[in-house]
Amino acid sequence: MIDTLKTVKPTTANRTPLEAATPKLIAGAMFGLAFGFLLQKGGVGKYNVLIGQLLLQDWTVVKIILTAIVVGMIGVSTLHHFAKVNLHIKPTRIGANILGGLLFGVGFALMGYCPGTAAAALGQGSWDALFGMAGLIAGSWMFAELSGWTKRTVENWGDFGNVLLPDLLRMPRGVFVVCFAATLSALLLLLQQFTTR
Repeated sequence: MIDTLKTVKPTTANRTPLEAATPKLIAGAMFGLAFGFLLQKGGVGKYNVLIGQLLLQDWTVVKIILTAIVVGMIGVSTLHHFAKVNLHIKPTRIGANILGGLLFGVGFALMGYCPGTAAAALGQGSWDALFGMAGLIAGSWMFAELSGWTKRTVENWGDFGNVLLPDLLRMPRGVFVVCFAATLSALLLLLQQFTTR
């Protein structure tokens, strides 16, 4: 006799691509909402805070970034050590990094928002961030259109492959994470002590 009260777990073979992707999409949306909430609560969705950082007058952004790097580095390294996550290391390409960093910096300075903070600002009702979001869409389209050219040129300038700082310094990853986290934490404490925000 078949028990109709028991639920049968669908196998992945019977699931459509949308059904298979739905839990990941929901998790991504939840993490995105949490990230945006924390950005907004940290104050980095405010134009004056971001411009203050660019003028070296308000150090809120650097403090949040340093905290995120320390927590993320320890968390991901621990999860990787226990084989809970895989690292997907992007190749180090000096030319592309410099050019991308310059474009990002100029856009940040002109608009007063970076991509993440623009989304947080828009979410809190700062309509000026819409111009930045439009720029993001236009820039993404332009990058996609130029990707064939950039793969043949810019992405080959100074290509070091998939390399990590501990590999360059010839240090065990665990030792590097502890030392780097301690260094960044000390810098964070100094900023907290000697800056007003």
